[in-house]
Amino acid sequence: MAADPRVLTHVNLARGFRGGERQTELLIRELAGHGMPQRFIGRRDQPLAARLADVPKLEIRAIGKPFIAHVGKARGGLLHAHDGHGAHFAHAANRLVGAPYVITRRVDNRPGGSRTTRAMYRRAAGVAVLSEAIGRVMTAYLPGLEVIRIPSAAGALAVDREAAASLRASWGGTCIVGQVGALDDSQKGQYDTLAAAARLGESDDGWRFVLVGGGRDETALRAAAAAADTLAPQVFFTGHVDNVGDHLAAFDIFVFPSRHEGLGSTLLDAMQAGLPIVASDVDGIPEIIEHEVNGLLVPPGDAYALAFAVQRLRDDPALAQRLAAAARARVAGYTAAAMAGRYRRWYAEIGADVAGLSQEDRLR
Repeated sequence: MAADPRVLTHVNLARGFRGGERQTELLIRELAGHGMPQRFIGRRDQPLAARLADVPKLEIRAIGKPFIAHVGKARGGLLHAHDGHGAHFAHAANRLVGAPYVITRRVDNRPGGSRTTRAMYRRAAGVAVLSEAIGRVMTAYLPGLEVIRIPSAAGALAVDREAAASLRASWGGTCIVGQVGALDDSQKGQYDTLAAAARLGESDDGWRFVLVGGGRDETALRAAAAAADTLAPQVFFTGHVDNVGDHLAAFDIFVFPSRHEGLGSTLLDAMQAGLPIVASDVDGIPEIIEHEVNGLLVPPGDAYALAFAVQRLRDDPALAQRLAAAARARVAGYTAAAMAGRYRRWYAEIGADVAGLSQEDRLR
């Protein structure tokens, strides 16, 4: 139990474990390293609470529906909502027990137009966004809303070189193209990856495309790949994995053909892994990938352009090496420590009564 009543309470009520949950974990761990007492309120029987079990000075409260019945658990300090359900919980806690709250907005779609949702953002002590693209959406949604940009962090993922070599050997081929993310084509564009694979595989059977992750479209994507004679031996699905770092280390090229994307924390991991990248020129992605400088950008939904760019990287190793090196240099500033530092300063700027904020944080 957290002893200090000025505890910082993180709320993430999402299902599963996607990029937002990984960023929540990174922030909590980094703040714990600074001795900050924290509380985590999460959905019962979901992975994030279990992953946080070893964090010092962290009180974990797993809750079930109706979430509003648990707002009393949020008393004291400041609430930081990390997902949509968490934001509504924080708003309810503010109304019912007076808890101040902030919101991190991670997605680039326009929020719902209900009076309750609009009030939820208006009453927040602050709203953080991952990218300028999300910021534009939010200020168009609520003119006059002030937002602060605090980008995601690369995960500094562990790599077992023997495991990476074993993965690469199991896939065969001569060029491994990887994509990491939830198998949700409406956002991540995996059908474009399959279409690019089919086009490239027509003339060269050395290609291998590896889709890492699970999600609602997994069954359909597997079926689509199995139905195409040229794709079946060249496309691999791993399902959800914990050793993402090993998979990135086994790739030659990383593709990120999102149809929309607030920023893309997995993209930061690929940059940190030193991979040449082809990504969509959409939303927050161009804020970290500059075409021909640290990656190649293609129009979203254009499988032909995706295939052409991937082939270009394979045909020009010097270009691939130059872009990868520039990406790794660019991502050096996107660390968990830097992200947590920005949040600490933000908490202080909004006047949050949170234990563990240093005098330096409060003076900045």
